[in-house]
Amino acid sequence: MATSTRAFDLPDHLSPKADPALIDGDERHFAAISHCLEQTIAELSDRLDATRKAPGGIGREAMDRDAEIHRLTGRLRTLRRFGLDLCLGRIVPADGSEPVYIGRLGLTDSTGDRLLLDWRSPAAEPFFAATHAASMGLASRRRYRWTRGRISDYWDEVFRTDGLEGHAALDDQSAFIASLGGNRSARMRDVLATIQTDQDAIIRAGYRGALVVDGGPGTGKTVVALHRTAHLLYSDPRLGHRRGGVLFVGPHQPYLAYVSDVLPSLGEEGVQTCTLRDLVTEGAAAVAEADPRAALLKSSADLVKAIEAAVRIYEEPPTEGMTVSSHWSDIWLSADDWAAAFESVEPGTPHNEARDQIREELVTILTEKDDADVPPHLLRRSLLQDRDLITTLNLAWPMLDAAELVADLWSVPAYLRKCAPWLGPDDVSLLQRADAQAWTVSDLPLLDAARQRLGDAEASVRRRRHEAAVAAERARRSDVVDRLLQDTEIDESEGAVGMLRGQDIQDALIDGDALPGAQPDLLSGPFAHIIVDEAQELTDAEWQMLLTRCPSRSFTIVGDRAQARHGSTESWRERLERAGLDRITVASLSVNYRTPAEVMAEAEPAIRAALPDANVPVSVRSSGIPVTYGGVADLAAVLDDWLGSQAEGVACVIAADDPGRAALPETSRVRSLTPALSKGLEFDLVVLIDPETFGEGVEGAVDRYVAMTRATQRLVVLTSR
Repeated sequence: MATSTRAFDLPDHLSPKADPALIDGDERHFAAISHCLEQTIAELSDRLDATRKAPGGIGREAMDRDAEIHRLTGRLRTLRRFGLDLCLGRIVPADGSEPVYIGRLGLTDSTGDRLLLDWRSPAAEPFFAATHAASMGLASRRRYRWTRGRISDYWDEVFRTDGLEGHAALDDQSAFIASLGGNRSARMRDVLATIQTDQDAIIRAGYRGALVVDGGPGTGKTVVALHRTAHLLYSDPRLGHRRGGVLFVGPHQPYLAYVSDVLPSLGEEGVQTCTLRDLVTEGAAAVAEADPRAALLKSSADLVKAIEAAVRIYEEPPTEGMTVSSHWSDIWLSADDWAAAFESVEPGTPHNEARDQIREELVTILTEKDDADVPPHLLRRSLLQDRDLITTLNLAWPMLDAAELVADLWSVPAYLRKCAPWLGPDDVSLLQRADAQAWTVSDLPLLDAARQRLGDAEASVRRRRHEAAVAAERARRSDVVDRLLQDTEIDESEGAVGMLRGQDIQDALIDGDALPGAQPDLLSGPFAHIIVDEAQELTDAEWQMLLTRCPSRSFTIVGDRAQARHGSTESWRERLERAGLDRITVASLSVNYRTPAEVMAEAEPAIRAALPDANVPVSVRSSGIPVTYGGVADLAAVLDDWLGSQAEGVACVIAADDPGRAALPETSRVRSLTPALSKGLEFDLVVLIDPETFGEGVEGAVDRYVAMTRATQRLVVLTSR
């Protein structure tokens, strides 16, 4: 990037802001940032190239090398993506010291001067949190608006009377309110510079326990969740991969695609993102539960706990003893011995992986009972060849498949009654179905619980293959060492070459991680922290899927009870305590920064008709564009007129039955979604098609409310009547 290019490109009507007295200091600072970026990118590129060319090493060395490549690649990607617009703004301390510039990342030049202060650092907090009532030591604060890599506008807020002169240009609107008028894009808009005091306090809160971020449409809940993710990882690096990392759970794939670009822009990469469907293999093809009564039964955490009883049935030790034969003797294995072996399983060991532990304990018991003068390893090998022993073990502790286990509950009434004795006959009958493995979304928590409890049925086979591969590699290298020592005629008791005879040295030469093994499941956990957006939709059963992946119970829970499609009469605390969480803190956001007052005036009655106590936020901005109504036949004209008058931005047509691309203009600027899939998203123009067809009762009211409040500028309602 050329250091001669000026950062400011203000339009003519903002010429007073182009006064050199106001911006020349910034220009000099941006020139220094530009020069530093050039140097930093070049240095990082050289380091990345050298690291990639360096020997890979084995074991921990290989892991450290891969981690360094990931770190360098991520930082380079961010620096190259943003350039000068890494800078969000500046703060001028009241003590007269030099301005401090706040960035998405920290940046220091070759002399050690700090050019950008990372937004997540404690010292940057006043940039977001200072108010006129509590200036936090600031004289003024400046925020920039970037357009195509240059500053197209900026706003100053003055906290002291002596902060204006020579330092600030005042406007009627703050940077925050003005930025809300910007058009949307396919990616979530850049909102870092618009964080407000109430949001910043939540972002910087600690991660112990469960923090609920409660707020209506447009209050910035998702903004807070994403920024909190980045801030947590910055403020406590232990939350990173060494302690499990952070998982971000969203409501659906369009939402995840919408926010996927945000975390890297905040200086953070590597956070796992998913929907609840992604946690279970069967989730991709699962359909909605046809019978709401069955869905209600499966939403209970109690039914998820029935999985434990279902597995326990297959963990009963034999009640009769047997004789086990080796090549040298017969040994009596009593029922008590069987019970002792079953009880030896380490707590928390998945069922399928525990059988190896039981087998080893049985061999130990038999070996200790045997009086034959036989080397232990030979006796062990012989005992494991006793077919009756292995057959009895396999019958008493069989390998189980999660899908088959859950399918048995839906196809064998007696099995379901035994595992869930609290269910009545009608409930048991309701849950039975002809195709037991025709999976629904309501089945996913039970499938997940079964898979967590059972573990991998192939783990034992892979472990033995891995051990065999290590043994073969050890034998091969030992042979190489033998030939080396013979060819060089070196006394193997002397020198470094002779040390190759040592077992420790030979083992160190084998990279066990490079040998055959299982591919890790990145979503299996455990995670150090989980952030859940649109959490009001989760059932008790679905909460169990997340609790098993976060033993620390460290959560950020984002949602709006008024947007729960199935209604909620409980408080957040009551709801989450029932699901199994504790140490719950609730933080509320009540200001709607996104939705114009004109839209909220129409949306509020829509939700209050079904939920009179809904937490409807107060809008702080007006678009000046009234909500308009018309017929469905007007759809094409509405979209054509908007596309013709708006050079940028994204529109969305929301209907109960997604009209699809065929009914819309051939442009990426117009999307088509159902009300459920629009949740969490935002668009410049929203066109509702027959909102009365969205449904009845609470569910229909919520879908209409959600769909209406996706609009950031204009709402159009079209009906067939």
